[in-house]
Amino acid sequence: MHGLRTPSHLLWLSASATLILTACAPTVDVTPASDAANPACAPMMVALPDALGDAHLRKTNSQATAAWGDPSLVILRCGVNVPGPTTDRCVSVNDVDWVIKEGDPVWTLTTFGRNPATELLLDPDKISSATVLADLSGAAAKVKADRKCVGQEDLQGLPTSK
Repeated sequence: MHGLRTPSHLLWLSASATLILTACAPTVDVTPASDAANPACAPMMVALPDALGDAHLRKTNSQATAAWGDPSLVILRCGVNVPGPTTDRCVSVNDVDWVIKEGDPVWTLTTFGRNPATELLLDPDKISSATVLADLSGAAAKVKADRKCVGQEDLQGLPTSK
């Protein structure tokens, strides 16, 4: 009876194989940012959430990148160029400032005042930007801030040159 397989043993093997096959979504091809090897990205990368809303974290093929959803609804790249002063809209979510460039359909959201900067690509018609920023700001805060966004109201009390 040494080599005999019982029906329950075969059922377990079949269920295990099915679970393994369904859990293997293809790796997402993401081009790394120019400063992806920056050690300051590491604390943020290990703090990323397993899901953004209903979109689950997937494996990517490059350093300091992440993707959520199948197909991908959000792509993250740490180590992108740090944005300088801009007139683009900037929002603060949980003390992390994000510069928003609205595209059609993909929006680019980049941390402001943090080096290295982190970039998010998403389609707001497919996943809420508010949900994404709320879920990712805790991880993004692992990269130290050295500047904050300022708005028109912040500039109103400053002296003007004559």
